Amino acid sequence: MVVVVAVLGALVGGAVGASVGIGTQRTIVEQYFPNKSVLAHPGDIQAILATVEPAVVSIQSQSVQSGGPTAGDFVQAAGTGMILTSTGEVLTNNHVVAGASTVTVTLFGQTTALAAHVIGTDPVHDLALVQIDHASGLPTVTLGDSAQTRVGDAVLAIGNALALAGGPSVTQGIVSAKGRSLSAKNDAGQTEHLTGLIQTDAAINPGNSGGPLVNAQAQVIGMNTAVASSTPGNAPAQNIGFAIAIDSAKARLAQLRQGGPGGAGNSSPQPLPVANSAYMGVVVSTVTAGIQQQDHLAVATGALVDAVQPSSPAATAGIRTGDVIVSFDGSTIQTAEDLTAAIHPLQPGDHVTVGIQRGKAAVIVRLTLGARPGAG
Repeated sequence: MVVVVAVLGALVGGAVGASVGIGTQRTIVEQYFPNKSVLAHPGDIQAILATVEPAVVSIQSQSVQSGGPTAGDFVQAAGTGMILTSTGEVLTNNHVVAGASTVTVTLFGQTTALAAHVIGTDPVHDLALVQIDHASGLPTVTLGDSAQTRVGDAVLAIGNALALAGGPSVTQGIVSAKGRSLSAKNDAGQTEHLTGLIQTDAAINPGNSGGPLVNAQAQVIGMNTAVASSTPGNAPAQNIGFAIAIDSAKARLAQLRQGGPGGAGNSSPQPLPVANSAYMGVVVSTVTAGIQQQDHLAVATGALVDAVQPSSPAATAGIRTGDVIVSFDGSTIQTAEDLTAAIHPLQPGDHVTVGIQRGKAAVIVRLTLGARPGAG
């Protein structure tokens, strides 16, 4: 089945964001167990909303169309954010504010938009930090521990779905998988490669991007980012959404406050430059006991290659779908996140050695990292 993943992003001109097929994917059978965390009563949901919803904001941005027949025209976009500090720091997706010349934020229960500006961005991890101008005394979200999240845990998704008037939308679901990886195109046509994502069946839509995925303890465990569908002629994909694990965002807050990777802070509303990050060209997921058994893998840990981007460094070096990456330049790789962390500090043009388990054979591959598409 060909899966299409669309970055929810900013709801631009009322249209759903662009999407891209990520290649033939194996069918993954999820196992659910009876010890789920369940929101059994409407009162449970209302209590969670009373805690979280006041700290969820709508974000509106305006940018100038850079190409095509409408070059020079203003483009309006809408997304969601979470207030982190009482003085108005708001966490959201990078693609909600990417390229924006002006940003405004509307607080929960309010109709007047407040002026804001971008503090820092991390395009590689699709994160951005926005500051509401002259803010004080604001409610804040509580960031949870996404590492403790289990498949089957009950969750709520809150956000500015479809930019509908009257406040945020709320949907309920469960965590249906962890450690997902995907590639998708955002509204600007840039390809994003994200790993370690939380999968949920809570309904999310364009405009939800940057909004919280919340657990039964009213803690934010993820940031809603993308949704999957299928191409015509294939079995439909239903209720498959993806959120960036909040642990990943927490680890990068200090950098965002300084402007993002390589940044030195940004007090103006102008967009920050995109970092030119190293790129290997694989979509990977963490090997689990279930995946090892299903795919008859010879190893119990590693980063399983779900897809190889055409003409990428990985493709040129001969890495194949179904390979398991077990080492990278001397570092042991046990999870998809390990591979991302190993690549992150490197530069395009760096030469690396990759250890692979291919069936029962151990293979060593040498490749030269490239520049991430859409970066520069």
